[in-house]
Amino acid sequence: MSDRTDHAAFVEVEAALNARGFTRMRFELEKIESLLDLLGSPQRAYPSIHLTGTNGKTSTARMIDSLLRAFGLHTGRYTSPHLETVRERISLDGEPVSEERFVSTYREIAPLAELVDQRSAEPLTYFDLTTALAFATFADAPVDVAVVEVGLGGAEDATNVIQAGVAVITPIGLDHTEWLGDTIEDIALHKAGIIHPGATVIAAAQEEEAARPILERCAEVNATVAREGAEFGVMRRAVAVGGQVLTIQGLGGVYEEIFIPLHGAHQAQNAAVALAAVEAFLGAGARRQLDVEAVREGFAATSSPGRLERVRTAPTVLLDGAHNPHGMAATVAALQEEFAFSKLVGVLAVLGDKDAAGLLELLEPVLDTIVVAENSSPRAMPVDELAELAREVFGPDRVQVTRDMPDAIEAAVAEAESDVPGELAGVGVLITGSVVTVADARRLLKR
Repeated sequence: MSDRTDHAAFVEVEAALNARGFTRMRFELEKIESLLDLLGSPQRAYPSIHLTGTNGKTSTARMIDSLLRAFGLHTGRYTSPHLETVRERISLDGEPVSEERFVSTYREIAPLAELVDQRSAEPLTYFDLTTALAFATFADAPVDVAVVEVGLGGAEDATNVIQAGVAVITPIGLDHTEWLGDTIEDIALHKAGIIHPGATVIAAAQEEEAARPILERCAEVNATVAREGAEFGVMRRAVAVGGQVLTIQGLGGVYEEIFIPLHGAHQAQNAAVALAAVEAFLGAGARRQLDVEAVREGFAATSSPGRLERVRTAPTVLLDGAHNPHGMAATVAALQEEFAFSKLVGVLAVLGDKDAAGLLELLEPVLDTIVVAENSSPRAMPVDELAELAREVFGPDRVQVTRDMPDAIEAAVAEAESDVPGELAGVGVLITGSVVTVADARRLLKR
């Protein structure tokens, strides 16, 4: 089969997946369980590490993946959403699956998915299908371990069929309240649902409201819990060229001189969580430490596209997918600590169900000017509505309005370069507000 034929087949499969409704959500495990049963339960062919939380899941999953590979394991990684292609959601040994493998696995699954659809009032969702694709791909590869990020919540998320031996919970904040509840406690209850009997739980530092349901769930199912700040955590961190250098207290000892090519205290926290998860999976702890050189190698090879990702210089253009106040606070802190911008212009486009006012209030102290726009999502907040909120926070003189992302980026770069004498080294543009916004900008800027 030629590359052209491969790609045409992939486009057809992608269209078939999209026809299920990219944003349609149904929280029930029966259908995905039925499909996986028909496939021979591929999710039981390998052990898994399962991640939930509000922010930091994908970055932490990528770090875990990189660490496991540094120890010689073949890995599968399932994360969402994707930036450029659905293949990014399903990675083997750190690389997105090929179009050919994606198509081949889909064609094996599609007839069985139709059987499940025929027996149900509602068809399987887009996320159900990509989850089944991931689990089948991992079994076929085969992988030694799967690193699996929940789509939304935990207890009723399609990924929760794996019943993982290691459950990771990143920091929990308010997000997706229409699905998970109006309080942090309600949201934590949903997310604690990935904790199964006998599991080892690696928990990032949490607000008390979130910690309580997690600990109660651990007690209920006899799970072992290791908490950031008690059993593990970041001891020291220093800003370095292209990232930061950490000293981490792990479950099995202290790991020094750990370089990660990522910015911000939140990424240092993610690194500590990732290391503890890998220690738990590999059986380290109780004074048995992992090989420090392998840990250094794994972290140094980590990347996290769309998380304060630099895609241009002079002016510096950063892409960041922060889409809720909890995530944006971490982004702003990293900008203030690690980037010495003399002038910074923002581009903001958000989804309609997000706390846009909260995002704007956090951005106001660090941005000279903001350009508001709409991203390509059908759920995008209308630009006029976002502009009205922006003017209330920034004042009318610091807000520019453009509807389309190409125009917004052009306007932001022009504004950043204006009235700046000499070199543009201290000038920057931050494009943020949604993973969709980052994906739109990435397509434009990385051509």
